[in-house]
Amino acid sequence: MAAITRCEPARTAAEASVGPSRGTRPFLALPCLVVALSLFPLPAAAQQPGLSGYYLNVGTHVQESVLGPAGASDVQRLRLMWNASPGPLRLDAAYEQTLTLRQAGAPGAQLFTAAGTVSGGDWLSLDGELHSGKRAEWRHRFDRLNLRVDLGANADLTVGRQPVSWATTLFLTPADPFSPFDPSDPFREYRIGVDAARLRYYRGTFTQFEVVARPARSGERETLTLVARASTNAAGWDVGGWAGVVHDTFGGAAFLSGALGSWALRAEAAARDLDGRTVARAAIGLDRTFLIAARDLYVVIEYQHDGLGATSPDELITTATSRAFAQSEMQVLGRDTGVLQLSYALHPLVSASALWLGSLRDGSFLVSPGLSYSASESLALRLGAFFGVGENPVAEAPIPILRSEYGALPRVLFVSANWFF
Repeated sequence: MAAITRCEPARTAAEASVGPSRGTRPFLALPCLVVALSLFPLPAAAQQPGLSGYYLNVGTHVQESVLGPAGASDVQRLRLMWNASPGPLRLDAAYEQTLTLRQAGAPGAQLFTAAGTVSGGDWLSLDGELHSGKRAEWRHRFDRLNLRVDLGANADLTVGRQPVSWATTLFLTPADPFSPFDPSDPFREYRIGVDAARLRYYRGTFTQFEVVARPARSGERETLTLVARASTNAAGWDVGGWAGVVHDTFGGAAFLSGALGSWALRAEAAARDLDGRTVARAAIGLDRTFLIAARDLYVVIEYQHDGLGATSPDELITTATSRAFAQSEMQVLGRDTGVLQLSYALHPLVSASALWLGSLRDGSFLVSPGLSYSASESLALRLGAFFGVGENPVAEAPIPILRSEYGALPRVLFVSANWFF
C-alpha cells in the first residue's frame, strides 16, 4: 500500500450539517437496486445460465493524520458477469460500477485496490467516470470482455480483456508482469483484467506452454509486453519460467513450488533491464495449516527483495513516481519487505485473521486484524482495521517528506459485506 493519499479541503459547518447533496442522490439508486433484487428475485425463466453477480459494500472511517482530517467513506461495487459457450467458442464478460461516497475533506477511499475500478494501463477504452465531486465518485468498467477459441484438444486462444496471473507466491509476486494484487488488499475475489491475446498449448497433464501479447497505455506512453512461458512438474515440484519483453524492456523469470515436509514452499525470481540497468527481483514464501484446538490455523510467511525498491526513506517518493510503479509492476515501495498472515477458524462460520506487512529497511509496518462471518453460502460480513506504524512524515514542508514507508498511513476501521448472486 503506497503511503500517498489524496486529500480534499475540509468541510465547512454548513456542509457538515446537511445530508447527501442533490448531485449525489441519484447515485444512491445503485445499492437500492441491489437490495430490491435480493428481496424480489427474478422468476426462474428469466435467470439465464451463465449470468451471475457480485456486490461489495465497504464502509470506512479514517482517523485524522498529517495527511488529512478524520472522515468516513463508503465504497459500493456492483459486478455483473456473463459467459456463453456456442460450439468451440467461449464468450466471457464482466461489467462493474463503483460508487464512492465520502465526507468532503476526508481522504479518498483508495486503500483497497479491488474496491475501485483501476485501469492498470488499459489499451481499450472500456471504462470511464460517470460523476466526480467532493462527496461522490461514480465509475464504470468492463473488467472482462474476451473471446476464447478452442484450437483442438490441446490448445486455445483468448483475445480481449482477461485476467492473466503468473504469480507463484501468494502476496509478494515480483515475477508476475500482469497487474499483481496490492498485498494489503482484503478484497481479492477478482484479478483486474488486461487487454491481451493469450495462446496456450497443453502437452500432457502437467506441462503447459503459453504466449501473451499485451499492448498497454500509461499516460501518453504506449508499451508492448510479449512474453512466452513454460511450466511443468518434475519430481512433485512445479517449475518453469518466462522470457520476453515487458513494457518494451527485456526480462525473464523462473519459479518453483512444492512441499517441504508439512510446509508448502513457493519461490519466484525475475531479472529486468529497466532504465539502463539490470535489476533482480525475488520472493520466497512458506505456508502451512496447523491444527490448534480442533481448528485450522493457516500461516503464510513471505520475504521479497526488489531491486526496483527504495533503499531508504529518501528514495520513497522517487520510487513512487518511477516508471515501474506507474506501470503497476510494483506492489510495495521498499527494497526488502516481509509478510506474515495468520488465519484461524474460530467457528465453522467465523474466522479471525491478522496481516503484518513491513519494510525491513526502515522498520515501518502495517498491521491489519480482521474478523469474518459467513452469514450464508453467498453472503459474508467482515470487520477489520489498518494501523500504520513508523516514523511520521515531516508535515511542515510544502509537500510532506516521508521518513518511512508505512508511518504516514492513517488508522482505518472498516466493515464490509460481500454478496454473490
